[in-house]
Amino acid sequence: MLPVPPVHVLVLGGTTEARRLAEHLVAHHPGVRVTTSLAGRVASPKLPPGDVRVGGFGGAEGLAAWAREHGVDAVVDATHPFAATMSRNAAEAAAQAHVPLLALRRPGWVAQDGDRWHTAGTLAEAAELLPALGERVFLTTGRMGLAAFAGAGLDALWFLVRSVDAPEPPCPARMEVLLDRGPFDLPGERALIRRHRIDVLVTKDSGGDATAPKLTAAREAGIPVVVVRRPPVPEGVPVARTPDEAARWVRRLYASG
Repeated sequence: MLPVPPVHVLVLGGTTEARRLAEHLVAHHPGVRVTTSLAGRVASPKLPPGDVRVGGFGGAEGLAAWAREHGVDAVVDATHPFAATMSRNAAEAAAQAHVPLLALRRPGWVAQDGDRWHTAGTLAEAAELLPALGERVFLTTGRMGLAAFAGAGLDALWFLVRSVDAPEPPCPARMEVLLDRGPFDLPGERALIRRHRIDVLVTKDSGGDATAPKLTAAREAGIPVVVVRRPPVPEGVPVARTPDEAARWVRRLYASG
């Protein structure tokens, strides 16, 4: 009898959850081959076990072609909750390639007593809220999308921009860049807000624990927080909230195969 080939799972990665899923599958499921795809936007990413590819696919059609060419049996979209374009491409590609797709999304943050949250649908909407909320902005939305905060109407504001890699223009007129990678702790976030005299925080609802301490520090300091809502998962795509849930989904495919 010929050996059964391993189930090939493509993990669209770049998040802690993607790396943990790859670690679990490689360690505990020898019948599963894991390939993690990274966009390549971070200069020195933490590489997961298993096969790794870096770079884009060329849209949904390119992703579907790659999946067919490499015998992909299932796709797990474990990209950042705000990687809406990639998630749409994943849904279209999975349909074209006739393979199952799962979205792995950590739960979003929930406001606590004492929080002064203002929600926005986009970065542009977040920028519009700022002049009425503060003058010294802690901007933690990453280096992509800074153009939304580069408008002339915000020239009077000062921005502390934290990102993993250095941002490229267009950028806010008055800013300081802090290159750092989470996880961040509460004492550090408290000290940063005090040292830079921050009076408003802007963040995306990324969820998770790695960057949540800034929300606690802002609550303690009594400063407002502009929270950009995450885009919805494409319609019809099932969602796992943890790597363990995603691993069970893969295990069911493996068992049925």
